[in-house]
Amino acid sequence: MALIKASNPLSRALRKTLPERPFHVRFWDGGVVEATSAGAPTFYLKRPSAMAQFLRSPGTLGLGRAYVEGALDVDDLDAAFIVVDDWQPPRLNAADRARLGLGIALAALPGGLPHRPSLELILRGERHSLQRDAAAIRYHYDVGNEFFALFLDESMTYSCAIYSRGARTLQEAQLTKLELVASKLDLKPGMRLLDVGCGWGSFAIHAAKNHGVTVTGVTLSPSQAELAREKVAEAGCSSEQVEIRVADYRELPRASYDAVASIGMSEHVGESQIDRYARSLFDLLRPGGVLLNHAIAALDPEYDSLEDEFSMRYVFPDGEVLLLSRVQLALERAGLRIDHVEGFREDYSRTLRDWTARLDEHLREAERLAGIERTRIWRLYLRAARHGFDTSITAVYQVRARRPA
Repeated sequence: MALIKASNPLSRALRKTLPERPFHVRFWDGGVVEATSAGAPTFYLKRPSAMAQFLRSPGTLGLGRAYVEGALDVDDLDAAFIVVDDWQPPRLNAADRARLGLGIALAALPGGLPHRPSLELILRGERHSLQRDAAAIRYHYDVGNEFFALFLDESMTYSCAIYSRGARTLQEAQLTKLELVASKLDLKPGMRLLDVGCGWGSFAIHAAKNHGVTVTGVTLSPSQAELAREKVAEAGCSSEQVEIRVADYRELPRASYDAVASIGMSEHVGESQIDRYARSLFDLLRPGGVLLNHAIAALDPEYDSLEDEFSMRYVFPDGEVLLLSRVQLALERAGLRIDHVEGFREDYSRTLRDWTARLDEHLREAERLAGIERTRIWRLYLRAARHGFDTSITAVYQVRARRPA
């Protein structure tokens, strides 16, 4: 007598409630639900815990947990992501919802109580306090310098590259971006530059070598700072030309910098701190000094990045993507005068496409360096980020402002 598959009730419910299905489903016990359209991705539910995770946290967090722990897999991650993010299932009546819920519960039952993957981070303390921000940054960047090197370009520039001005490769596009920021700041020999959120030092090194400025770069990641200092020395710059510090922008003393660059950093600041951030940068500039703020922005006034629980717990803890208008308002409230704004949404989409391809090319090495679960997180995250730019949920802008003379 054939054993009854635990997935049978769910299989029947899916066929009944979803007459059009742009996906295949294959269950751990041999159950199959076929797609109704050609070229559809296949979701492999490899263990009952996949359904248990979804039952515990319906939506993208539950799916993300199941994917991270390996209970859920797909044959085409790009196509599967589009299904999860864009496909609109039909409106279900009460009976259909009950049938589907019961099927999920029965399928999840053999898996027992689900557990959060070990890499899931839940931060404690006040959001955007100095201690919590430092912990969030370390979680993101201390994956390891070697891991980031697998998908970034040789300069280790971790922000939007600019292809739209003739660059053909990722390396060329990042060099284009670095030089564009330098030109917008009008850097000249002898100037003092502050690089807030300096990463692995690519802009600081570029500005010092090509424009003769003295640079102070700050980051909250000790591992970033260590490699940045090595790269400064390899580039032939002295520690007097380029100084890399581990520091929070809120801890910097008032100074008289001629220019401040903030490239891909203010996404970590948050709504509660954006006005303080702007005032801090104002205080760091001399009268007549120039600020270039390069950051991702939300395009929908209703968008709330804090609702993205998967990203909050696995990729960018406490990261907040604000409206461009909110960032501009903060700069204006601080006393800065905005004189130029430029968007690069399509450039960031292409950057993320290149990063994704490079990570996929080095998949086994990534798993060796960071582990299978964290590699799965990053493969998912890079695609999710690209999808946001492709669909105009997010964009990236460079905003130049000056402190009045």
